[in-house]
Amino acid sequence: MERDPVSFRPACSADLPAIVAMLADDEIGKLREDPRLPLDSAYMLAFDAIKADANQFLAVAVECDGAIVGSLQLTFIPGFARKGAWRGEIEAVRIHKRRRGSGFGRQMIQWAISQCRERGCSLVQLTMDKERTDSHYFYEKLGFLASHEGFKLKL
Repeated sequence: MERDPVSFRPACSADLPAIVAMLADDEIGKLREDPRLPLDSAYMLAFDAIKADANQFLAVAVECDGAIVGSLQLTFIPGFARKGAWRGEIEAVRIHKRRRGSGFGRQMIQWAISQCRERGCSLVQLTMDKERTDSHYFYEKLGFLASHEGFKLKL
């Protein structure tokens, strides 16, 4: 069965409960996040700071019916090393449990990489909890190298 198409857009404050719920929906996240409503005000403060910073991008993946099925944060980092290269940092990647294993994660990361290219980044990097061993394999299949404690992809 083919899934409905998904689009990507900047997150808005109304998306925060869905994003936090996805962050909390695994063994590691449930220890770090609090999806209870109303959300802790710290989430809104973080959202406001991200929204105010031109080098931050909190994205959601949305199905045709409006359901949020993924989220990630991109940080665009100016650098002096590598001849002044910009880096894209991918963080807080989450896929709704009903979309896991469908190939959608690959689509979402490829979209994030394209955003980094559009911003002129020459490197994409990410880190993850060492306990997420399945994620390590996933990112390696996408071309990321375990060159440091995190993963990097030369563009």
